[in-house]
Amino acid sequence: MNWRNEITNAAVRSEGHTVRTPVLTFDGFGLGYPIEMKLEQMQCTGSFKARGAFNTLLSSDVPETGLVAASGGNHGAAVAYAAKKLGHKAKIFVPEFAGPAKIGLIKRSGADLSVVMGEYANAFQDAQAYETEKGAMQVHAFDAISTVAGQGTLTREWEEQGLQADTILIAVGGGGLIAGAMAWLGKTRKILAVEPEKAPTMFTALAQGGPQDVEVGGIAANALGARKVGQICYDLAIETGTECVTVTDEAIRTAQVALWQECRQLVEPAGATALAALMSGAYKPAPDERVAVLVCGGNLSEDPFG
Repeated sequence: MNWRNEITNAAVRSEGHTVRTPVLTFDGFGLGYPIEMKLEQMQCTGSFKARGAFNTLLSSDVPETGLVAASGGNHGAAVAYAAKKLGHKAKIFVPEFAGPAKIGLIKRSGADLSVVMGEYANAFQDAQAYETEKGAMQVHAFDAISTVAGQGTLTREWEEQGLQADTILIAVGGGGLIAGAMAWLGKTRKILAVEPEKAPTMFTALAQGGPQDVEVGGIAANALGARKVGQICYDLAIETGTECVTVTDEAIRTAQVALWQECRQLVEPAGATALAALMSGAYKPAPDERVAVLVCGGNLSEDPFG
């Protein structure tokens, strides 16, 4: 597959529907070197997920029965938002731990929302059942070509904005975001996957030779809580030689607080996970290595303004 063509087509297709998010270079966090950060929490609905949602809907014949999606929160909000903008019905399934802020965001987008017991995998089972029963079109959160191509527009955009980094750190849940980056960049830059210790889907897949079900939990689970990394992501990681490190919940919280205190960026734990790898020492760049961090989401579990 020619991923760069897929991603370029996605960028053209989605123009005017998604936001060109800003890039900030910041010399702080006590690290002693500058970090280039792309602030994707400023995307529509507060995360990168809008990119994949719009590309999927704009490149598909959506049936009259509408769309269905399972999500930890951010994907559901993106699909609901894109569906409303493009005039489609949407049914969204989320686990209860998505949190009130993300659940409220989906409700405000006008989608038919079901909150289910358990985790993302349980929501996905219900979404599959709904797809079979109603004939709705499933919009997968991470393991679909159109989703990955849409997420890849982020890295393409970042290069257009003058990306200088040798190494880019990206948080991983199901792997759609980092898959888009790997698909666009190939081996031209180093990409480092960063996962919570309590949701090590890609770390486990790379260690065991393929995607495996893992137990998930921790403070970032409502965004990085897929039980198994996507096959597309795993295949691209093998092809590009992408490595993975894990970080503790404490490290994620420290990075989340630092983003607010030092540069007034209010992000959810998943959005701070990549930075946590640098601040905790889970990844130590070489003295002359230029690094970049993708800040991927800003939807906290609790709305900071009630």
